[in-house]
Parts: sequence; C-alpha cells; structure tokens
Amino acid sequence: MVKESKAQKDTIHRVMEEYKDGDLERGQGGGKVKSRKQAIAIALNEAGASKYNSPSQNREKLKRTKSREAKTEKSRAELYAEAKKRNIEGRSKMSKEELARALA
Repeated sequence: MVKESKAQKDTIHRVMEEYKDGDLERGQGGGKVKSRKQAIAIALNEAGASKYNSPSQNREKLKRTKSREAKTEKSRAELYAEAKKRNIEGRSKMSKEELARALA
C-alpha cells in the first residue's frame, strides 16, 4: 500500500464526505455519483493517489485540487455572518475552524 500525505488524506476524506452527503458529482454535468467504487476512484484521482497515473501527474492533480479548494474556502467573516444568522451560541469567541465545524 502506498503511503499518502496528509494533504492527500484530507482530500480523500472531503470527497468521501461529499459522496455520503449526496453532493458528489461526476465530471462536466454528468449527474450525481451513486457508486461507492466510483466515489473512491474520484477521491484517489483528485488526491493524486491514483495507481493509474504517473507520479508527476499525481502531483499535478493534487496541486490543482488544493488550489481549487483554497479558492472556495470561506473567510472567517463569512462564516461568522452565517453563524449569526443561525444564532449559534459563543460564535464571537470561535476560530475559523470552530465556526466551520459548528456550521457543518
């Protein structure tokens, strides 16, 4: 078994959570993913841990995924505004990660 980096494990975890929530979609408007095997293949591909790609292709895929994730990440102010709308207790003392966890 190949050792995975923390970034790869985090990406795989995120993709599998999307699958569990029913939010994982196939490429370019292909619809929702229904198969667990397909979700695993997508997760490994996005994480750059696929055995079917070369190491350079895997590095490039992980780099692309991480840059895409960074663009979609909400700021603390946006998370705080959403927590305020939902009336979450103790929101003013929460860090960005704690706010994200409370909203999830």
